[in-house]
Amino acid sequence: MSKKMMKNTELLCDTLTCPIETTLSLISGKYKAVILFYLFGGKKRFNELKRLMPSVTHRTLTLQLRDLEKDKLITRKIYAQIPPKVEYKLTELGLSLEPIIEAMRIWGVDYKGKK
Repeated sequence: MSKKMMKNTELLCDTLTCPIETTLSLISGKYKAVILFYLFGGKKRFNELKRLMPSVTHRTLTLQLRDLEKDKLITRKIYAQIPPKVEYKLTELGLSLEPIIEAMRIWGVDYKGKK
């Protein structure tokens, strides 16, 4: 990292709210980035997400979705029918994370290839 870049980094992250910490706080959690990745493909129902991530528990998926909704990265639409139908989709703010999540995916593929 260049000295100029390092100095800018120190200035940015020396403040009370480091932008990197802010970003990480929004996408940290074992499944949040994965949920976002799948929602880049379009809206999904809860069970669709559960099938795409078989290792996640019902409770954990619920909590992670609630956090993402609270942070305004996704929206939840509830249809008044029986059985209830709930769909999740990305907000504009959530969509803006696509380059970050895609860079994480590419880095992960490269890392696994070097093992």
